[in-house]
Amino acid sequence: MKPLTFSILRLLSDGEFHSGVTLAQHLDVSRTSISNALRGLEKSGVIVHKVYGRGYRLPDPLQWLDKDKILNYLVTEKENLHLEILDTTKSTNTVLLQKTTMEGYSDRNKADAIRVVATELQTSGRGRRGQVWHSGLGDSLTFSLQWTFQKGAGLLSGLSLAIGIAIIRSLKLSGIEDVALKWPNDVMSHYQKIAGILIELRGDSLGPTLAVIGVGINLKLSDRIKSNIDQKTTDLFSISGETLDRNKLMARLLTELLIVLKEFEQHGFKPFKNEWREYHELENKLVTLYLPDGSIQEGMVQGVSDNGSLALKTLAGTLYFNGGNIKLRKVT
Repeated sequence: MKPLTFSILRLLSDGEFHSGVTLAQHLDVSRTSISNALRGLEKSGVIVHKVYGRGYRLPDPLQWLDKDKILNYLVTEKENLHLEILDTTKSTNTVLLQKTTMEGYSDRNKADAIRVVATELQTSGRGRRGQVWHSGLGDSLTFSLQWTFQKGAGLLSGLSLAIGIAIIRSLKLSGIEDVALKWPNDVMSHYQKIAGILIELRGDSLGPTLAVIGVGINLKLSDRIKSNIDQKTTDLFSISGETLDRNKLMARLLTELLIVLKEFEQHGFKPFKNEWREYHELENKLVTLYLPDGSIQEGMVQGVSDNGSLALKTLAGTLYFNGGNIKLRKVT
């Protein structure tokens, strides 16, 4: 999508009709440019009504991210948090990783600087095991947060599970109760995915380690976007019947993420273990693990270890499995 398209959509966000002439005059472009800029929006989950003699209208106005509103809602760390909101990008994780590479290793040691990149539209979002994260314009919260740990990556086991707890806390504060976690990094409702987490690490073996934490949350997906997803998926609107304030939810997410990251920095995953177990939708249920070597392991989930490894009760005893490329499925 072109910058002109975003400019037009922002003008249409009042839900009223705007003629092509009015839009063209306001943006100092031709009517043809307006028409061209609004073509193919259905691919991004956006429907624009065009009525002869009246102009263009958004039947379902977009709720735009607003940096000032997010920072006003934020409870803590306003002075250290550097928030950037993009109209569109391929991947917010990639943006932060590229910025880190360009700025050099010395800047990665500035643990007091917390950088966040959010986007209205992410076109090539990535998930675990190389999966694609599908989202449309304004129908999700997609952002990445950069955090520097003063320790090696080997001591960060369980980080994705702790991030899941921060997301659950944020959703509950927003009145969303019917949510759960799935090991190691999915947020679910009735075995349907609501949100995902992708963490990418950079650094030395002994530290410091820079973590780029990507989060994608489905708010209100269009039918077109849902049709592109090859797993059971839902969104917060389907669960609650309400359209959440994106800016307020974003602020709550950032607040809870910073609380969790500070505690994880000091104590690792252990303090979160019992809370995580309460949220796990597959706790005490029979599951199948599909392991990276192609083998399969069945058993009953019995919580997680202090480092976030999944405990599985099998005929051979209790076995422990670490994230990576393991797939977890409920036995039906």
